Amino acid sequence: MATASSDFGLAVIGQIALVVSDLERASRFYRDALGMRLLFEVPGMAFFDCAGIRLMLTLPEPGKSAGTNSVLYFKVAEIQGAHDALGARGVAFVGPPHKIARLADHDLWMAFFRDPDQNLLALMSEVPHAPTDK
Repeated sequence: MATASSDFGLAVIGQIALVVSDLERASRFYRDALGMRLLFEVPGMAFFDCAGIRLMLTLPEPGKSAGTNSVLYFKVAEIQGAHDALGARGVAFVGPPHKIARLADHDLWMAFFRDPDQNLLALMSEVPHAPTDK
């Protein structure tokens, strides 16, 4: 397990989420009007490439509306070490790092936390599958 390091700092954004009211309409706009490349879709979400930063379009959470609950994701190489380093600085996480999805060549892990204004932020890590994991 990694220890907290005073020289650790977040710098790379891996994904930005935008909450939309109509996913099909928004996906058409980003794909057709803006010319963005669609990476993949899962129920309730569509992912686009933004020069290496992933843009996720998603429907609102129950009781929320579009434009009021976007999430900023920070890409890290090793999620547990980043979680420990930030936790040592007083960052309160919503929960521990956990696997969100198993994709073709990697597992997607995330850990969520909030800023002082309660904006939701996240660490994200793409962990390659071991050769025997296929």
